[in-house]
Parts: sequence; C-alpha cells; structure tokens
Amino acid sequence: MNHYCTYFDRGFLIQGLALWRSLAAHDPEASLWVLALDDDAAEALRTVGGPRLHLVTLAELEAGDAELLAAKGNRSRVEYYFTLSPCWPLWLLRLRPEIRRITYVDADMFFLGSPAEVFAAMETARASVLVTGHRFPSWLGHYERHGKFNVGLLCFANDPAVLDCLAGWRDQCLDWCHDRLEDGKYADQKYLDGWPEKLGSRLIVLENPGVNLAPWNWAGRRYEILPGHTVRVDGQPVVLFHFARFRPLLGTWWWQSGQLDYGIMPWRLRQNLYGPYWQALGRARSELAGWRVGFDFSRRPVRLGRDFWRTLPLRAVFGGDWLRLGGMFFNLRVGLGRWSGQVLARLRTIFLRR
Repeated sequence: MNHYCTYFDRGFLIQGLALWRSLAAHDPEASLWVLALDDDAAEALRTVGGPRLHLVTLAELEAGDAELLAAKGNRSRVEYYFTLSPCWPLWLLRLRPEIRRITYVDADMFFLGSPAEVFAAMETARASVLVTGHRFPSWLGHYERHGKFNVGLLCFANDPAVLDCLAGWRDQCLDWCHDRLEDGKYADQKYLDGWPEKLGSRLIVLENPGVNLAPWNWAGRRYEILPGHTVRVDGQPVVLFHFARFRPLLGTWWWQSGQLDYGIMPWRLRQNLYGPYWQALGRARSELAGWRVGFDFSRRPVRLGRDFWRTLPLRAVFGGDWLRLGGMFFNLRVGLGRWSGQVLARLRTIFLRR
C-alpha cells in the first residue's frame, strides 16, 4: 500500500476531495492521510472520505508538538500552514512506523496517471527522499530565488536519516517561515536547496516532466494530445499536474487561471488539462453539497480598488482570467497568448532596473 498525505482547510475542501478521487482512481491501493485544518474540513471528510482516507485534526497534531503550537502566535495563517509542511509527515512517520514511505502532495494537485513510475525511479536510485525541481524555463529563471525545488510533491522513506532531515527542516521552519524573501530564505521552500548536499545519494531529483507539471514549467516543451484527454509531454505521460492559483472569481464562470506571470497555455492543451480538472471539481462540489446543502468554492471578494485597476491592463493584454463555458476555458485577453509570460517577464525586468 502506498501512503500519501496532504493538508487543507475549508477553502481547499473541493480541491482536496478532487485530489483524493484522482489518487484513488490511479492508485487503487492508495491510503491518504489528511490533516484537517478546521472543523468544516474534518466534518466533511468524516462523511465523504471513505475507509482509506485517514483523518487527523490540527488539534491532534498540535497537542503533540508544543513548539509548533507556540509558533502559531508569531506568523500569519498562511505562514503557519507553511510551517506544517515538515511537521505533518514527521509526525506521521514517527507515530506510524508501519508507514514505510509517505508521499506529500499539495491539495491543489491532481493525478492524471499512475504514480507507479515515481516510486520506481526512487527505488531504482535507492533513494530515501524524492523531490522535483521547479524546472523553470530560462526566461523565468529569476523565480528560482524562491527555491530550486517545489514543495508540492515530496516522498520520504521512514528511516533514521530521513527523520533527521525532516526534524532539521521542522526546526528551520519553526525558527523562520514567512511569506517573503529574506536572507536567502523563503517560506518552507527555500530550505530544500540544502538537501542535495545534506542527503547526497539518498536524494533523487525527479526529472520526469510529466510529474509536477505546472503553470510555471509547461512552456517550451513538446506535447501530444491522445484520445480520452491523455496528454504526453516530451514523450512522457502527464501523471500529476499542479493547478496552483486556479480558482473561481465570480460564480463558476470567471476564473483566475494562475498563469498570468508564466504565459497562457495553447487552446488544446488547456482544454485537455483544465477541462477534466474542472469536471472533477464539479463532481467534488456536488458530492460536498450532499454533505452540506449549498456548499461551494471559497472565494475572495473582488475588490474594485487601486490594485484591481492597476492589474486590469496586464490581465487584459497578457491573459490572467479565463471564462468558462461548459467544460471549456476561454482566455480573456487581447493578444500574445503563449508568449505573454516571456514578454511580461522582459517588461518587468526593464522596469525593475530603473
């Protein structure tokens, strides 16, 4: 049995349930451990999660970690959530020695294929820890200052060296874990840059482009669209996509794509990745409406202030908002499309130098 873990609150409940359904479909023996960050998430998962979804509440985790609970008072909510990234898998591996390997996945990820090759790569390399790089294209290389590796997918074997690595990461995050760049640190993520030196051959950096494909690294690759919404990237099947910052703005028809800074996906690729994900979100939304009538996506209010009008020209020209009609997403922009990210990055570089 493969064990996975994630965490989320009410705001990501629909996405978290969609993640779980996709994982169960592509790894039928999977067991998912969810750290529920509020009462709504816990109550819903007790109702719809099923027998292979194991629920732990935040209060349970905090009860066994006084230092973590103390950190809650000196950072924002999102920064506290970042702090949980090492604490949660470390707590599981220590408490559950029968878990021989735990795979952490962000709640806004979605499986489109079997993760078997991820574990095969780890076993072939005889590695104890697996990470994926951000794999930024050259024109987005400046984003690497936030970290070479993405926290969205991490695999940890349950052995002393890995527990020591997780404990060290936990100590770092308890000491400093803020949503800003400062002294070579950024949130929970930048700390991973030191792992290649610390872990040596125990670490594998998975290079498969179909695993943790994301808005920031899809560009500059070769794609094939096969029947049944099957997508291949550089000859490899897309196994896991990271739908970061993809959320509804108004109703379920106006969406923030999460792609403004990176370039807008071509039409066919967008429909074959985001279309099936929207359908999965719709099913999860309907399922949760059976638990609580009227349950819906958590939305941030659209504020028509200075920031809205300042970014509106960028969104209109470079394309950050999508209109959903049926299962299709139309890019709300004037032009540029897939080149938008490169042009925007160049313009920002020019203006930041002034």
